[in-house]
Amino acid sequence: MADYETVKHLHQTLPAFAPAVPVSLLPSLASILLITTFGLAFYFTTLSKDTFPAREIGVALTASALGGLGVVALFCTVGVYV
Repeated sequence: MADYETVKHLHQTLPAFAPAVPVSLLPSLASILLITTFGLAFYFTTLSKDTFPAREIGVALTASALGGLGVVALFCTVGVYV
């Protein structure tokens, strides 16, 4: 039982969780990321089709990453902490 008491003491003495991004910034962050995602998606659809699609892949990966982060920020904004 010494381990349980140690863990219990650590749990009671540790500081509360503080998020890296302030909760008040989440709505703005979600909006910026999702608007940028939609802008890149429009840009992706207007690109000329190259034989070597490096630029297309770069734009698609960037839009996908920003969209994923934007959706997570949006979920956290409405109270669904993922």
